[in-house]
Amino acid sequence: MSERSLSAGANVPVGVGGVWVEVGWPGGGGGPDVDASAVLVGANGRVRGDGDFVFYNQPRHTSGAVVHRGRTSGAAGAVVERIEVDLAGVEPGVEKVVLVASVDGGVFGQVRGLGLRVVDAATGGELARFEPAAGEETVLIGGELYRRGGQWRFRAVGQGYASGLAGLATDFGVVVEEPGDGEETKLPAEMRERLSLRKRQVAVSLEKHGAAGLVARVVLVLDASGSMTALYARGAVADVVERMVAVAAQLDDDGAMQAWTFASNPARLPDLRVGELPGWLRHVKVGQLGGLFGRRTRRAALPDGEVDMKAVGVGNEEQKVIAEVRAFVRAHPAAVPTLVLFFSDGGVYRNADIERELREAVEEPVFWQFVGLGRADYGVLQRFDELPGRRVDNVGFFAVDDIGTLPDQELYDRLLSQFPRWVTAARRAGILR
Repeated sequence: MSERSLSAGANVPVGVGGVWVEVGWPGGGGGPDVDASAVLVGANGRVRGDGDFVFYNQPRHTSGAVVHRGRTSGAAGAVVERIEVDLAGVEPGVEKVVLVASVDGGVFGQVRGLGLRVVDAATGGELARFEPAAGEETVLIGGELYRRGGQWRFRAVGQGYASGLAGLATDFGVVVEEPGDGEETKLPAEMRERLSLRKRQVAVSLEKHGAAGLVARVVLVLDASGSMTALYARGAVADVVERMVAVAAQLDDDGAMQAWTFASNPARLPDLRVGELPGWLRHVKVGQLGGLFGRRTRRAALPDGEVDMKAVGVGNEEQKVIAEVRAFVRAHPAAVPTLVLFFSDGGVYRNADIERELREAVEEPVFWQFVGLGRADYGVLQRFDELPGRRVDNVGFFAVDDIGTLPDQELYDRLLSQFPRWVTAARRAGILR
């Protein structure tokens, strides 16, 4: 069949065989990311159960008739997500297969060139094409495959939801709770939606680097020195924490991320569990000058779990927190590797002490991933990859001018590029079992 371009509301027969539904958009433009999914509904317009929602974390319907095949590259650098539908295998109780797209990190008005194609699986011929128009919506019903007179047809829809996946779930009766995600259900709906999408992006990054299914203990270290004040004040550090929670949720062996803050001195923060993220963010704050200079005043008692940031100070003593994290790992051995996510805006000057700590840590089951927040002097952290005399390279480093503008997928790709290679090398060297 020749190309069929449809307007909203138009429909076309697609037979009774198998089809591919492709959601595509131009890649490389730095805009929001898009995910495709499918919802199988009955004559009442509702799902029969949560298993009727097919998406990246639940990629195959129990009937096997609808499968999320993931992401591929299309023509001219386009990004394409494909859902395969065996129309002959769709159960009799299903009247429609609703085809959904959701956007991460923006709204559909920012996604240029979004298109949906229905392709005959047997011949590869295009059966229908639809280019929906949308504005402030974050979720969009692109179209639907539906039964009519013993045949299947495709209808172009283009209905958007500014309320996101929560609005779509309400309409179709979907309640998605992934295995082991009880903690995630405690989060506000928008934060839970962001986490779900980011976990998928972490999984994609791991798969790119041949580490799908990797399990690790994740430790977070946050620079709280005086020079970080502006980043804390504008919420950049809180945003980093939320983005790192997705790494821990995807990787971590026990669902809790250990965390430290540091400046002149290190301090361990309470463990961060996914469901406690909104309240835990009160710990994300910079060191205070008041404890070092000026008049001494009586300090009020701190709430349980609260860190005295005056005692943390405002200086740069990375080697102290590195030593403390190393001591924690030795005192609490794990059956899985440890990934330390260490964020700093630089000002490194204890180069010899830091180098000594990280060289000694080579024989330990820990990979240190340093992320520089701005254009600063990172000293030995930036040079460590070039330092000889180590059995394995246990340190990664990259810096960004403004981490808030770095798309999630690019951040996770860079964050997780060296860790899987280290795991492989550490196992060969006998550092990991």
